[in-house]
This record gives sequence, C-alpha cells and structure tokens, in this order.
Amino acid sequence: MLAEKALVALTALKRLESERGLGVHEGTTDQVRRALEAAAILFIESGQGRGVMFLHETSGNEARQARVRRVRSPT
Repeated sequence: MLAEKALVALTALKRLESERGLGVHEGTTDQVRRALEAAAILFIESGQGRGVMFLHETSGNEARQARVRRVRSPT
C-alpha cells in the first residue's frame, strides 16, 4: 500500500489524492513522491504537459525501457 511505503497516514494520502484540492504538508507530498520514485516511477514535465514515466527493467543486458502515460494537469 502506498501509504505504508511512503510512511504517511492513509487520511493524508486521501487528502493528497482529493480532487477538491485539500491541503497536505509539503513533507507528506515529498514522502509520497520518493516512495513512487523508489518504485521506478519518474515524474516528467515538458512543454506538452506533465506526466509520469514507468521504468521497467528488461531481460538480459538491454537498457531500461520506458512507457509514458500522460497525466491530467491540475487546473
């Protein structure tokens, strides 16, 4: 569970995920980001918007492959 991996309370994670823009401590956001990055999720931002990249190890000596999925930007 993400809350356990990030060492944050489940209620704090629910506030962070809320579409109503509920506030959370900056430290909570940082801990969740670090937990996701530790799970090979990379946050990206470009002129085309924000998104995440899922990094996957491949078999053999091949380089990492990445699959990019666009994420809706907050308005």
